[in-house]
Amino acid sequence: MSMKFFAQNTWQKCKFFFKHRLSSVQVIVSYYVLMTLIALILFYLPIFRQAGSHISFIDMFFMAVSTISITGLTTFPINEVFNEQGVILLEILFQVGGLGIMMISTFFFVLSKRKVTLKQRQLIMTDMNQPRLSGIVRLIRTTFTIILGLQIISGLIFSVYLKLQGYHDGWGAAFYYGFYEAISSVTNSGFDVTGYSVFPYANDFFLLFSIMFLIFIGGIGFPVLMDIKSWFSDKFSKKTQPSHFRFSLFTKIALLSSVILFVGGSIVIFFLEKNHLFENMNFIEQSVNSMFYSTTTRNAGLQIHDLNNFQTTSLIVFSLLMFIGCSPSSVGGGIRTTTIMIIGLYLYSFLKGERHVHVFGRTIDREDIRKSIVIFMLSLIMCFSCVVFLSAIEDVSLISIIVEVTSAFGTTGLSLGITSDLSTIGKLVIAILMFIGRVNMLYTLMLFIPQKPHDSGYRYPTEKIIIG
Repeated sequence: MSMKFFAQNTWQKCKFFFKHRLSSVQVIVSYYVLMTLIALILFYLPIFRQAGSHISFIDMFFMAVSTISITGLTTFPINEVFNEQGVILLEILFQVGGLGIMMISTFFFVLSKRKVTLKQRQLIMTDMNQPRLSGIVRLIRTTFTIILGLQIISGLIFSVYLKLQGYHDGWGAAFYYGFYEAISSVTNSGFDVTGYSVFPYANDFFLLFSIMFLIFIGGIGFPVLMDIKSWFSDKFSKKTQPSHFRFSLFTKIALLSSVILFVGGSIVIFFLEKNHLFENMNFIEQSVNSMFYSTTTRNAGLQIHDLNNFQTTSLIVFSLLMFIGCSPSSVGGGIRTTTIMIIGLYLYSFLKGERHVHVFGRTIDREDIRKSIVIFMLSLIMCFSCVVFLSAIEDVSLISIIVEVTSAFGTTGLSLGITSDLSTIGKLVIAILMFIGRVNMLYTLMLFIPQKPHDSGYRYPTEKIIIG
């Protein structure tokens, strides 16, 4: 009886601590740490492993972090360690890492018609990086339905297509790999479970464009999907009154920045590689390959060529795109597209001599500009420090380290093949970068700074200094 009382008392204390002593950010980060540990335990179960496979603890821990952060970096061939049940387990964990713990748990709360408390709404708001509580449950219900439905539909299409095109002999293999490609593309996981990524589809434009579309959907941001769904509903509804629907500023900036990065990246990659790796391709093939890498480098990590065959300049462009990553409140990592867009708009307004940043008939809040600059600078400093540190302790090329670091921070998964050769310390550094990339730099900072800004109540005299 005393043991039962002790267990109940301990559980109540833990619940009180999590509810009242930890901030929402700290609780969410704790959840992802817990899910990483759960994934690590599951990976050691024989039911998910190939017979006779032996992996060190650090490599399996690295795999757990990479899975929950949906990065795609691994230190061992997945197909040699995990069996079919293990791959299905990975697909389930992709949902947890990509959609978020709170989204999945809340969706099942809604299905069971249980009430979502205020504290849970606050956690959802934090996990999904939303600025307000209103409409948060509706956002989850709509987004989860869209993402899950898209995975099922695209999985069925891929499965039938792979079988009819002769990529796989049996329907079982076609469905197995078809659904995996669909799920990994939507969640932007980028894990290679075959040993050759999507190399076999290098000349299949239907699959390449389909994968690019799914990557775009997963990385554009959940609020954008919500806005697009609302626009369709408003556009095609039988209303007699004129429509007053308006896309949010976030949706406009996220879409604009994604288009700029996609088009700009495609053009740069095209001209860098058209006389090099793409030399023996025609114009259409060169264009499609350039578009594919402009898309996949910003979070998915899928590849149709050996990255070692690209020029160093192209790899630097890849690293820049991975550093930027996807939109906020999506399956992606990096500093996020809206961050780089706000900084770009701020520089543009400064060059024009304007005191405020304007876009789409709105003024960007000064606090958002401040946060964007802080996130950009601290992320840059962190990645630069990791590159310097790893280059000092690892015997690999500098460009390999740059790609590895930006790939981890952007939760992309592209690599020049050095992941398995890293030392234990090197793997831990990359694992930390992957985790920070998943929870994002802003929340990482909020773990160590006060919840409310400290105001001393007084101001020192202002004095100008020389700049530049």
